[in-house]
Formats: sequence, C-alpha cells, structure tokens
Amino acid sequence: MKYLDHLEEWIITFLMAAATLIIFVAVLHRYAAGVNIPGLQDWLLSLNFTWAQELTIIMFVWMAKFGAAYGVRTGIHVGVDVLINRLNEKTRAKFIVFGLLAGAVFTGIVAALGAYFVWENGAHHAFLGLTGQPVGDIPKGPTTPDLEWPTWMVYSAIPLGSSLMCFRFLQVTVGFLKTGSLPHHDHGQVQGLDEGPQDDINVYAIDDNLHPRDHDHPLTGQARHPEYKNGKQQ
Repeated sequence: MKYLDHLEEWIITFLMAAATLIIFVAVLHRYAAGVNIPGLQDWLLSLNFTWAQELTIIMFVWMAKFGAAYGVRTGIHVGVDVLINRLNEKTRAKFIVFGLLAGAVFTGIVAALGAYFVWENGAHHAFLGLTGQPVGDIPKGPTTPDLEWPTWMVYSAIPLGSSLMCFRFLQVTVGFLKTGSLPHHDHGQVQGLDEGPQDDINVYAIDDNLHPRDHDHPLTGQARHPEYKNGKQQ
C-alpha cells in the first residue's frame, strides 16, 4: 500500500519528464535541420520526428487520467460545498459519504465500459495472439497514424485511470469514516515556499459554518484533536 500511495506521482513525473524531453528534442531538431551545415543537415533531415507530437499527446492524455486520481487522493478537485458546510455535522457527514460513494460508482462504471471498449477494440485479438490461441474473426483493431501503435493501448488510460480513481474514492471514504477528515489542499499555498515561522494558531477553532469543521468526529462524536481546547493548545 505504501508504494500504491505514490503511484500517481511516479507515473505523472515520468510522463511529464519524457514528454518535455521529446518536445525539446523535436523542436531542436526542427530548427537545427534548417541550418545549412554540410553533412550535419543531411543527417538531421534523415531523422524522422513526425511521431513526437502524437506521442506527447498520448502522454498528456495518460497524465490527465492519472492526475484525476491524484486529485481525488489529495483533495485537489474543486467542489461546491457551500450548502453542505452549512448543515449540522451528522447530516454533512452523510452527504459527504454519499458524494464519495457516488464518485466511486461513476468512475467504476466508466472503468468497466472503458475496459469493454478496449477489449473489443483490439485487446482481445492481442491477448489471443499473445497466448497462441486462434483469433478467428476477432478484429485486430485500428492503429495510430504516426506511431502505428494499436489504439487499444492508448485507450487503456480510460479503464486504468478510472479504476484508480474509483479506488481513491473508496479509500477517501474509508478514511473519512474512520477519522472524519477529508484530504484538503490549500490552493493558495505554493509548495516549497518558506513563509517563515507561523504563530501557534488552531485552524480547527474556526467557529463559523462556512469552513469544514473538524472539532469532533461527525459520526462518533469523539474529539479528533483533544490537545486543543477552546482554540488553544493544552
């Protein structure tokens, strides 16, 4: 589970670094091939980088799908919760659980439909060929224009990314039922920026109903931060 907790970061980091490198090399090749240098220009013109744009587009599609799962796990996705935060603790908790489970159901359905589409779009043919079984009249499926990769490999981002999103929704739901807390991301915070020493402020002491309240567990009623009382650390 420890490795699964950072799966999205590893995939996104690799894809982003690879896409940046490919774009850089392709642009450098395009401009360098226009320079009239005997020998070097002929060699550069012999290199084919027409596939670079298609590959980077595929990479960004995969980044988007796994980035969505990362957003669920870290609480980056923006939600309209003004009305929810005005409800009492128990009612608010029920709506939150309902929303999380609805997200899990939706992404699970998308994952199932995506898997069926990928299977019928050529993955079935590839699986039978890989295992040495007769393919019969099962379609091989189309390929991409430049790379000539089977499109089912590209479309696999849908079932894989949606399945991971479904898992993250269920993971956040279990965590909320246990602790009463949701993943929270401060959109105004710049990661890595040192703002200096902070005062000892209890952020859980906000007493209005426009902020996510974290005084007690909404389902069990137990204090989640007993070290704080009346806004002060004991």
